[in-house]
Amino acid sequence: MDIATEAEQRAPKRRRITSVEVLCVVLLVAILGQSWLQRVLDVPALRTGATVFVAVCVQALPFLVLGVLLSGAIAAFVPARVLERALPRRTEAAVGVAGLAGVALPGCECASVPVARRLMGQGVAPAAALTFLLAAPAVNPVVLVATAVAFPGKPEMVLARFLGSFATAVVMGLLWARWGKLDWIVSRALQRMPDPEGSRWKTFAETARADLVEAGGFLVLGGIISASLGVLVPPSWFGALGDQLVLGVLVMAVLAFVLALCSEADAFVAASLTALPLLPKLVFLVVGPAVDVKLFALQAGTFGRSFAVRFAPATFVVAVCCGAGVGALLIGGAR
Repeated sequence: MDIATEAEQRAPKRRRITSVEVLCVVLLVAILGQSWLQRVLDVPALRTGATVFVAVCVQALPFLVLGVLLSGAIAAFVPARVLERALPRRTEAAVGVAGLAGVALPGCECASVPVARRLMGQGVAPAAALTFLLAAPAVNPVVLVATAVAFPGKPEMVLARFLGSFATAVVMGLLWARWGKLDWIVSRALQRMPDPEGSRWKTFAETARADLVEAGGFLVLGGIISASLGVLVPPSWFGALGDQLVLGVLVMAVLAFVLALCSEADAFVAASLTALPLLPKLVFLVVGPAVDVKLFALQAGTFGRSFAVRFAPATFVVAVCCGAGVGALLIGGAR
């Protein structure tokens, strides 16, 4: 029995094929067989959809890569205690500082959840940790620059996204400070978490790779959906939404929740919906990084279901109100 076990341990393990390798093979085949694919798929609608898909992915990919590199660097080289020491003792003031910390310490939505848990485990007030959770993926420089590139000549969109997202994070932090209960958060989320062990460069590489694989998948999904919307949905539908701002805002808010795009890439998807005015697009950009289906699942797994079923709906309502309010002041009905 021992000999068999030892032989099994010595046997070479089968290497698993990752999604990144599959994507590389698909891209290589597409490049090498480009002329053949053009003949087979010589359909105007498919050409239009392919153009939209490639444009969204190519424009968003550099910002996505930069975002995951910064996220990996924060996970490896910036201990949570640094932010803890920088936060004021007063909860209301800590909420404001934690919101601004999202500018200096960027991260994707998925990475912000374990960071918020680490902060709670090191004694940071939950209100401040949750404010950082909402602010980090929404107001960081990578996201704002990506928004400026996606909406050239419209600096008001960048400012409105920053203010709407910052207001969402701060309002939710203050609401938690006033009415939140620790009983809603599972006890394991409040336990102290150790700093990353081993090589920090290894932690950096693993974190960046994991974020890139996950976020890249959502980017591809977003590009496909954006291309499908541009081809399958008649322009008159988006025109109807443009004529009814309230309906357009609600539809784009729900779409942001369902699509669950990465914050470094969602601006390019929103910009591709040219028939819509800027206000519904802004709500889409404010709601997406704050709450979506994948964030709800992550929050439920990290902080518990009792927390998620209260925090996520409240965040959705606050994000829609903040995005629409800021947009009404700075953008109005502009296109």
